[in-house]
Amino acid sequence: MATLKPAKLRFYVDADTLGLAHLLTAVRSDVTYPGDPGGTLDGRVRPPCDIAPSTPDQDWIPIAAERGLIVITRDRRISQRSAEKAAVRAAGGRHIAVTSRETLRKFEILEIVICQWRNIEELSELPGPYIYGITRTSSRKLDDF
Repeated sequence: MATLKPAKLRFYVDADTLGLAHLLTAVRSDVTYPGDPGGTLDGRVRPPCDIAPSTPDQDWIPIAAERGLIVITRDRRISQRSAEKAAVRAAGGRHIAVTSRETLRKFEILEIVICQWRNIEELSELPGPYIYGITRTSSRKLDDF
């Protein structure tokens, strides 16, 4: 019988995209989300996430940053949210925001994230703070970061 190993969490999917979070945790052991009960995948045990889905952004952003997690969010107006940007900056956070303007269903958000996954992996190696916006065909760092 194989021994299970702890998963090394790398990505935190924001509560605004829990559908995406459930899809990603079905295929990756390094992803978590608020309220995640934990799970086992490919011999890796993902711990439960102690952040509740209702936790305000300014409270969970520093926690995710402290844990070294790259945040994936669907906050297309993140560049206009000064309090959230300030929290990311103060915590040294690393955020990837799906910024497509159209209304997106779960599959369309997944499509964007998968199309940009190699780029997300490269961005995950960079030190924070930063916020990058992604669409199906592009990735760009927000101007004031």
